[in-house]
Amino acid sequence: MEFITALQSGLDENKPSLFELLSEQQLASLIPPSLRYLLAVATHRYPRYLLRALNSFDELYALLSFVVERHYLKVYGGGFTENFYGLKRERVLRVKGGEIRRAQLGAPNEVREALKLRNRDVWKNLAIMVALPYMKRKLDESYDIHAASLNVLGPAYRDRELYPADGTVRQRLFWVYKWFLRKVYPSINAAYYFSLLAFNLAYLFDGTKYHSPWLWLVGTRIRRLNDADRKAIALATEPKAIPSPKAGARPGQTNSIFNPATMTHLAGPRLLSSLRILLPTSIFALKFLEWWHASDFARQLSKKANEGLQLPPPSISGLIGATAKPDTNRSPDDAAEKPTSRRDSGTGGPPISSTTFLPILTVPAPAHADPSDPDSANTTSLCPICLSEVQTATAAQTGFVYCYKCIYKWVDGTHPRQEAFMEGNASAEDKEGARGWFEEGGGSREGKWESGKGRDAVTGRRVLGGTGGLRRVMV
Repeated sequence: MEFITALQSGLDENKPSLFELLSEQQLASLIPPSLRYLLAVATHRYPRYLLRALNSFDELYALLSFVVERHYLKVYGGGFTENFYGLKRERVLRVKGGEIRRAQLGAPNEVREALKLRNRDVWKNLAIMVALPYMKRKLDESYDIHAASLNVLGPAYRDRELYPADGTVRQRLFWVYKWFLRKVYPSINAAYYFSLLAFNLAYLFDGTKYHSPWLWLVGTRIRRLNDADRKAIALATEPKAIPSPKAGARPGQTNSIFNPATMTHLAGPRLLSSLRILLPTSIFALKFLEWWHASDFARQLSKKANEGLQLPPPSISGLIGATAKPDTNRSPDDAAEKPTSRRDSGTGGPPISSTTFLPILTVPAPAHADPSDPDSANTTSLCPICLSEVQTATAAQTGFVYCYKCIYKWVDGTHPRQEAFMEGNASAEDKEGARGWFEEGGGSREGKWESGKGRDAVTGRRVLGGTGGLRRVMV
């Protein structure tokens, strides 16, 4: 299958197959999430120094990608991952048929210089290699934050996003941006992927020289490296002699590594070129770690190492207290005088806000499944808010999983259980299954309780980022 393109192109052995190009694109798409994951792990250890870098990862990666890709385009004639697969980029000549095969066989060096990317071509390719992926990542992230949730929640929440006629210019522009993400961007995104599919199919059956519409726009195509390219690359990557100090040099001038001339001629190019060795080495290391964690050998070693450890059972503070013993001295008539609260039942009472010093409305934590009881195995799949099976599983930062609509409305402060509780409507509370905290005397609880807005429904802890801090769970 992978030689279909080569067989149909006749004598053009330098034309890569579509499957080589797709492999290169897949490798390039794996680099940003891998670097983000490594930075996130390091940020957990040193948040004071790396938190800002993690929050600005897209911008930092775009800057780093610009430096690396520019170096590889100028020296190797192709991108970083393209050079790993032995590919390059060259200009397309405006000649009949677009090919000069006889000249390629008779004078490969001259043809290479004629098809080599000029400075203008380098900047065009940098735009589609760096700027375009950066914009695509930012638009996808904005769509997930501002548009995807509204499409799931329904028209009731979309009606809240009305045009702010009396708002500031920034608010109106932001509304237009969210309207674009919700109405226009899905169609643009679909057209983008359909155009890629069309060019890939045309390239597969030798109908075009370009496998991407962006390469067609900048007049560049992907080719395999030949002998002339390898000789030119070897000549370009030879260590350059560091210019010796002249007789009239300033006192103390040396050729140390910190000298700007040394960095320009020696350290910088060698550092960027060493990435060619770092990429396959890192891939091998990641595959080895993946095999290690998935193999039985690693599990057996971990099991033997943990056999001698005597660890106490884990305890969770602040969620569910120990069950209180029943009060034998209290009569049934006394128990029926007023509604019992969790504080009366010995569960430690509701969590208290550290700012307003008011109790916070929460819901019971999901019961843990008992392996010996087959009926209790389904309790962990229930949403703690609606007490039904979880739909579109979404995790808060505390680790509890809810229905997406339930936890979104709870953090937004508009869930029916919250509204019924704050209004003191006992019938509505029973109807909604609001097994929450009860107040003696009933009535409105405004100013006496917090509804849990902006907080986790079980623990009552703040959810950083509000509804934007919720994450879907892939099941």
